[in-house]
This record gives sequence, structure tokens and C-alpha cells, in this order.
Amino acid sequence: MSEIAREVVPVHTASRDYDVIVGTRLLDEVGDRMRAALAADAAFVVSDNNVAPLYLERVEASLRMAGFAVASTIVEAGESHKNLTTFGAILEDMASAGLTRDSIVVALGGGVVGDMAGFAAASYMRGIRVVQVPTSLLSMVDSSVGGKTAIDLSRGKNLIGAFLQPSLVIADVDCLSTLSPYAFVDGIGEVVKHGVLADEQLFDELAAHPLAQDGDPAQLARIIARNVAIKRDVVGADEKERGVRQTLNLGHTIGHAFEAASGYALGHGHCVAAGLCHVARASEHLGWSEPGTSDRIERCVAAQGLPTSCDIPLDDVIAQASHDKKRHGAGVNLVVPTRIGAVTMRHVSLDELATLIREGARSPRP
Repeated sequence: MSEIAREVVPVHTASRDYDVIVGTRLLDEVGDRMRAALAADAAFVVSDNNVAPLYLERVEASLRMAGFAVASTIVEAGESHKNLTTFGAILEDMASAGLTRDSIVVALGGGVVGDMAGFAAASYMRGIRVVQVPTSLLSMVDSSVGGKTAIDLSRGKNLIGAFLQPSLVIADVDCLSTLSPYAFVDGIGEVVKHGVLADEQLFDELAAHPLAQDGDPAQLARIIARNVAIKRDVVGADEKERGVRQTLNLGHTIGHAFEAASGYALGHGHCVAAGLCHVARASEHLGWSEPGTSDRIERCVAAQGLPTSCDIPLDDVIAQASHDKKRHGAGVNLVVPTRIGAVTMRHVSLDELATLIREGARSPRP
């Protein structure tokens, strides 16, 4: 049996301090770690029909062994189910289970489950605690940390939500072995983004040695923990996204537009990677970033097996981008890379954004 790998990243925010524990063989310790960190009477597990058959029984057993009363609900997997109907069903199941303000919601799954379970926790009895147990690479490096919770409306992604920092995050990298290859690669989009945003050394490591699903678990744990630390530092400085936290949206303004224009057929990380390349090309054409920056980003993205562009009509992309929830008045705050490891924010009008989207579509790497 391989050596156990463990990384602990402490997170400090204005509303709550908590630990993110990353490593191997952690699922069977969920109950003990929650009991050690939190006082609670019951745990309510939210999972989906992809993840539950793999891990729900183990997590429930762990919670019961630690003395929690346990109930659970299973939702349909996928972004198309992250809606008011599913959200209402989760809340009804929480009420039927008799949860109190002392209970804890446990989000067992990827980003969709984490978003919905977190928002349900933020809403139930005006707010109870949530523990995130992410099972995808995307949720481990991004959505499980930072306290953003949300569901989608027909007009756009994550339009209803709340900020609720988790009380604990437990990321077992062994779960990554059961992801589809597409889902694993999808998570790397956010990993590359973090490197471009704040860590040239991480970026260079990814460019030289693309992440592998069957790679060394200790290396995966280390890289995931580094991504968590990057996001931790930004969130700790700006919990409610009024300033520097907006830089975490690097690649997202155009990436979310790709995602929506595809009818959410494309993965979030794939769209973020393509959006990152798109904004990098446009920024370099406009003289906003160092020469060669976009080429380095495209080479790194392509090396991970991620797209550097999206074959979607630009008019559809522009239309979706104009509805982005991060609009500020008649424009958006667009995050652009100035070089690898550094970004800046530029407020652009919707007309300027449309021009930039068209500019970024030029000369993508094949």
C-alpha cells in the first residue's frame, strides 16, 4: 500500500476560519475529522447519482461511527439540474430529516453538488454549517474553497446564491481515480488559471509536466494544496468579491460565455482554458501583456489536453457575455494577464468586450 500523503491548508476569512485537508485515504476519516473540528448533532449528506454509488456508503458509515445521526439525499448529476427545482427538493429533504441549527450539511461530490448543498445550508433556518468533501479535481482546486454557493436560472449560471464559507474541506485525491478522463482534464483548466494568475513556478511545472490522472498521489496532493493556497490568499483579502477576489475570474468572462453558448455541453474547466487563451491573445494584440505571454499560455493549455479556442459562433458568445452576472453597469471588469504570474483588471464597455472577443478569436494555436 502506498504511503499516505497529507497536506493541510489553513484558511482565514472575516466570517470563518477552517482547514482544507488534502491527501489520500481520507474518506473513511470524514466523521472523525468533523467530530474533532465541529460540535454537531446530525449530518445531512448531499450527493449525486454518479458519486453516491461510489462513496456515499463509506462516508455515511464514517459519520455514524463518529456519533452523528445521518440522513442523505441524492440528486441528478450535471449542471442542467443545478436549478430551483433541485434546490427546493434538497431543502424539503433537509426539513424532513429534522435538521436543526446545530446540524451540518456534507457536500459529497463535484462543483454542482458543492454549490447546491452550500446554498441549501446557507438558506436553511437562515444558515447552518456545511462541510465540503469534493470528489472532482475541479471542485478540489476551486469551488469547494472560498464560500461561493449558487444555483442557475434560465438566464444564466449562478445567478442566485450566497456566500457561506465551509467549516471544513476534506479532499481525498483517491477519488480522482474514478473520474472520466474528460472530467479529470476539465479540472486542470482552473489549475492553469491559478498559475497564470499568481504562480509562474506552478505554471512552468505544468507546462513541463502535464498533470496525469494516474500520477503520483503525493504530487497531486501537493499541487492541489498549492492551488488552494493561491485561492485562500485571494479570498482572505476579499471575501465578498468587492476587489481583488475578482481576479479569480481570469478566463471566466469569456469562458462562461462559451459554457452557456454550448448549452453547458462543454465542461467548465475546458471553457475557462479556452477563455483564458482567448483573453490572452486579445490582451497581447492590444499591448496589455508582455510579448509571448499568450503563446506560453496556449502551449501550456494544449499540453494538458485542453482547448485553446471554442468552435462557437462569436455572435452567440458575445450575446452570452453581455448577460454575465459580473457586469458592472454598462460594462464588465475584465481580468487580463500582464505576464505569467500577474494580472490586472480593466473595466471595458460591452461594445469593447465584443471587440475584444472578436480580437481574441484570431490565430489560435491549432
